[in-house]
Amino acid sequence: MFNLHRFTLAAAGLIALAVITVSAQTVAPSQAPPKPTPPATATAQATPGQPPAGQAPAGRAATTPAAPAAPRQSPRAQVPMDPDRARQLYVSKDPKDQSLGTNYQRDIDARVAAEGRYPELCKGIIDYKKVSYRSSVGDMDIPAYLFQPIEKRGAKGHAALVWVHGGVHGNWGITMFPFIKEAVARGYVVIAPDYRGSTGYGEAHHQAIDYGGYEVDDTMSAVEFLKTLPHVDQDRLGIMGWSHGGYITLFSVFRDQTPFKAAAAIVPVTNLVFRLSYKGPSYQWDFSTQKRVLGLPFEKRDIYIERSPLYHVDKLKVPLLVHVATNDEDVNYVEDQQIVDALRSRKSDLAETKTYIDPHPWGSSVGHAFSRRVDPKTLERVDSPAQIDSWNRTWTFFEWNLRPYEDRSKPVGYR
Repeated sequence: MFNLHRFTLAAAGLIALAVITVSAQTVAPSQAPPKPTPPATATAQATPGQPPAGQAPAGRAATTPAAPAAPRQSPRAQVPMDPDRARQLYVSKDPKDQSLGTNYQRDIDARVAAEGRYPELCKGIIDYKKVSYRSSVGDMDIPAYLFQPIEKRGAKGHAALVWVHGGVHGNWGITMFPFIKEAVARGYVVIAPDYRGSTGYGEAHHQAIDYGGYEVDDTMSAVEFLKTLPHVDQDRLGIMGWSHGGYITLFSVFRDQTPFKAAAAIVPVTNLVFRLSYKGPSYQWDFSTQKRVLGLPFEKRDIYIERSPLYHVDKLKVPLLVHVATNDEDVNYVEDQQIVDALRSRKSDLAETKTYIDPHPWGSSVGHAFSRRVDPKTLERVDSPAQIDSWNRTWTFFEWNLRPYEDRSKPVGYR
């Protein structure tokens, strides 16, 4: 006879056993009971606040310390030296290696020959003479070219321009004469200094080069000479230059105090940290051997930052004009674009900038001299659209800020 009670009890037992089996299979390994921890030795005592020996801190998995990796050997120590490449990359920082092979007498003769043309060129239109003044640094006299109107106005009657030549080692070039003639005709007094490092004055002057250092003081000291000319208005002083001269121009107004009321920097050098890397060893040599530098940017970081106008844009307090060219093969556009962008973003109220797209070239530096196209024999302008436009903008800029046409020696008349 079938026993219903016993069947019910047996079924219930089988169901319970199945539930226990399934539960045991679904338990995660991490939920499994931990293995017993071996007891600590008698000498291993737990530090207060720390877990017992052999137990990982709470919330952190116990790991086995990895063996320390062997230090990575520098590739420079592993690669055999290539003497030819080493020679190619070598850059001296010894001042006696500055400008090796320079023919100083030849430079003097070239300068004297160029100067000899000025009396005839200026006859009847410009009062020209060579002058000198003491640098504010106090260690040397700075020669300079002075161009003035023949008929001078009274006290404070003229605005004045300090005109700065370019070149790591260069001097005032006679090919700037047509533009000087235009400046004087507009009423400006112009002084063009041959600051330390300029060529044509012998070895001592040449070797005193101090790019971005004392040369800026030499140039700005021209203002002290202009103070000796009563017809120059000290409230109407401007400064302008091309390339390295543009670099000095920037530094003359990127100061806490400047005597200049306006400045124009055309295709200026702006960032020595970038420039020396971009140009390479043959260009670096002229900088690393200077007495107050003695090294490259990786060795003298502070000096090169201090002597790069790009990092001093925020000091600008007066109107500034900057023109650059995209096909410049001296101050390449990738360098000048940096200063243009900085001025446009941070000094748009004071800076007027223009980028000339592949202007007509002049010389080996292609667009670098796009606004200095002058026949070296006739000393007449060889105009291109970009040159005309750049000069029109430059003269308008200075006229707006310096008012060279005003004769302030006379009282203002009212009608």
